[in-house]
Amino acid sequence: MKKHYISILLFGFFAMQLTAQVSYDNKADKEYDRFAYIDAIKTYERMYERGYKSPDMLLKLANAYYFSGDLENAAKYYKELFATETIVTPECYYRYAQSLKSIKEYKKADEMMAKFNKENGNDLRAKLAKSQTNYLEVIKKNSGRYDIENAGINSKYSDYGSSYYNGNLVFSTARDTGSFVKRMDPWTGEGFTNLYAASVDSDGMLANVHRAFKNLNTKFHEATPVFTKDGKTVYFTRNNYNNGKRGTDAKETTLLKIYKATLNGENWDNITELPFNSNDYSVAHPALSSDEKTLYFASDMPGTIGQSDIYKVSINDDGTFGTPENLGKGVNTEGKETFPFITEKNELYFASDGHPGLGGLDVFVSKARQDGSFKEVLNVGEPLNSSKDDFGLWFSPQTKIGYVTSNRDGGMGGDDIYKVKEKRPIEYPCEQFLSGTVADVETHEMISGAKVSLFDSSYKLLKTLTTNAKGEFDFGQVDCEAKYYIKTEKDAYNTDEITATITAATGKTIIPITIEKTLKKVTVGDDIAKAFGIKIIYFDLNKSDIRPDAALELSKILDVMMQNPTIRIDIRSHTDSRNTAAYNLKLSERRAASTKEWLIKNGVDAARLTAKGYGESQLVNKCADGVDCTEEEHQANRRSEFVIVSIQ
Repeated sequence: MKKHYISILLFGFFAMQLTAQVSYDNKADKEYDRFAYIDAIKTYERMYERGYKSPDMLLKLANAYYFSGDLENAAKYYKELFATETIVTPECYYRYAQSLKSIKEYKKADEMMAKFNKENGNDLRAKLAKSQTNYLEVIKKNSGRYDIENAGINSKYSDYGSSYYNGNLVFSTARDTGSFVKRMDPWTGEGFTNLYAASVDSDGMLANVHRAFKNLNTKFHEATPVFTKDGKTVYFTRNNYNNGKRGTDAKETTLLKIYKATLNGENWDNITELPFNSNDYSVAHPALSSDEKTLYFASDMPGTIGQSDIYKVSINDDGTFGTPENLGKGVNTEGKETFPFITEKNELYFASDGHPGLGGLDVFVSKARQDGSFKEVLNVGEPLNSSKDDFGLWFSPQTKIGYVTSNRDGGMGGDDIYKVKEKRPIEYPCEQFLSGTVADVETHEMISGAKVSLFDSSYKLLKTLTTNAKGEFDFGQVDCEAKYYIKTEKDAYNTDEITATITAATGKTIIPITIEKTLKKVTVGDDIAKAFGIKIIYFDLNKSDIRPDAALELSKILDVMMQNPTIRIDIRSHTDSRNTAAYNLKLSERRAASTKEWLIKNGVDAARLTAKGYGESQLVNKCADGVDCTEEEHQANRRSEFVIVSIQ
């Protein structure tokens, strides 16, 4: 791009303007066990009313309300949880903040969000500083990936920008091969740029240059077209001129706009400007996403961070457009970002003089994330980039052949088009893909039709999928060194949420998820504790009294018994092998009796309960007399079981 284009005529990306003189780590929710015909909220509410207000129970109750959408009640129990001054995970701050907003306690919600951001936020300034300290090493690493040569069709005038249409390369040029009177742009000393085409041979070299698109070319500048795959629609850049009328801004300068045209036979008709154009700022250099639902472009419209930024806008099914979105500081800088090109892999190539480069405009690339934002920007390296201006990259992912414009030394004119061939793909710091399966926790059968939702570390919903016939889901590419939450929902199953932590190494993260049925089927001989995922009731050494943690679990047994009055159970208590067998038998009998008494005291009919102690006769591990075992191993033997003996 000619230097006087940049410094005098325009902003650096518009080489065509005219002046008026020119005519969960595992989340607590995962630990939350739902059990036996019992709605979790009602169960924990009953436990709460009986006075069981441990931090673990408060967390589970608050989360249960949060998942069910009852944020007002969630706020109530989160408030009690935080009052216990228990250490919580960062997501608890977020959920409490959201719940507080539902009851208009905005000040408190802001306090919780501040704590959340402190614990879990990303410092963008730190990231940018880190990415720029070693930029020369990054450029060196990415260099040598292309072969580059003159494309064979350059003139002594400016030739730039590339697009592919109907077997030809379409480009912009200031040459004039057909007019007797040559109209000159007084700012450049060259003719106004029009759209030309050239044939492409099997090696990507260009020949047979000819003027094309007569209906699109005017007496002013046209450039940078992009065509839909069916070849029936084109978006292109032109000066603010249509139907014989030229528009200007307040300074009497004719800026740039993007126009759209449709093919009618052999002619391009219905030339209309896009609705977000303006006489007061420039919009230029369109690029289409692979699915043709998003248009990328460069502009200095209000909200631009620097001299020109890359934007995107959605193309609706009815042909209308959404609201343009600035790609943000990850891509844009206080300098110039322009000439976007987006690949089928959602790799955004663009030119910039704001990111660290080799001089002038360099070509950079950034890959899109799932949420539409973009990853770290990388310089594509030499020889595609040089110490001069390099911009307007277009290439075919299939052939690995493309074209870039440069005013580097050794060219034919001001800007020249060079053929490039990619020898190896760019090495991104890390690429990770996230997928998994959903299965029944008991039967291990894969579950189809489960709703699986992906959230980022701030609990923003990124994507929702349904498992296929094999119980599989695939979220595609995700960020490396990131934390995500995966929530799984299915009728007749408990909602579950897990944390997925993505590593810093390129590869695939596969998450096996198991979910539990809401209703459990039990039969005679089943242990209620095992059937419903209730923790083992443990006792202290030589003790038979009910510990606080055991009381919490016994309350679940109690709830099962109260909700199912026909079930009769046999309480079986056990000890470890320490002390004599006779002593242990007596101890286990006392433990069975104390467990039975606790249940009777809390409302269970004594006729529904039997109890027996087995001493050390039924150890669950190797820890018999004379065997050296840890305290944890001995603890596993000090337990009570709750075996169903009849269901009437």
